[in-house]
This record gives sequence, structure tokens and C-alpha cells, in this order.
Amino acid sequence: MDSDAFDRLVSAAFARIPGRFRRRLKNVAVLVEPEPSPAQLRRGRVSRGGTLLGLYEGRPLTTRSVFEPFAMPDRITIFQGPHERLARSPEHLVRLVEDTIWHEVAHYFGMTESQVRAAERERGTKIRR
Repeated sequence: MDSDAFDRLVSAAFARIPGRFRRRLKNVAVLVEPEPSPAQLRRGRVSRGGTLLGLYEGRPLTTRSVFEPFAMPDRITIFQGPHERLARSPEHLVRLVEDTIWHEVAHYFGMTESQVRAAERERGTKIRR
């Protein structure tokens, strides 16, 4: 898939986040990159040979104060290559991207990795390979 088509896929998946959550996302940039960098793999705590589909970089909403000065935007980065390699079909690719965006948005709202994984299990949306 070319990068423009993948960008549209990510935008459409982000637009499907319910408004009550989307409205609370402030100062967040959603980026698409072909592959994670070595530094992003480290920040994502990905073990050697592991896969990083997305990465939230910023300060979770639960740790912020109204007294803090303006900050640079938080970032949610979605990685195209890993998604395409894991996807078994175009429909599966859409689902992987949606699940990844939900996962990273949950980090923005302050959920830890273990909390996000538990919520995914409850919803039955754990990213399936």
C-alpha cells in the first residue's frame, strides 16, 4: 500500500474513535512513519526481534497540571511496515490499525501497558497476529 493510502487508513481509524474521547485529546499529533527507529524501539521497550505497531510519546493526561506552561504536542506514531507485515488481508489491516490507535490513545489517557492489555482482553480486541 502506498503511504498516502495508509495515511488515509490511519485518519479514518482515528475518526472512528468515539467523540467523547476524541474531544478530550488535546495537543496530540498523530504521525505515520514507515518503520520505527532504533530509539523508538527502545522507548517502546521492544525486545530484539519484536514488533512495534505504534508508540505514544508524551505526558499522560492523568499526570498533567493546569499550572504547567504550554508543552510541545504529544505524539502518537503509527508504523506502516509492521502493520502491513502482520496483516493477513486488507480487512485485517484496518482492524490492526484501529486496535493500535485505541491502544496508543489509552496511553494518552494514562493507562499503563498492563492496564491497556487487560482492557484489550476484556473488549476482545487484543491485536491478533
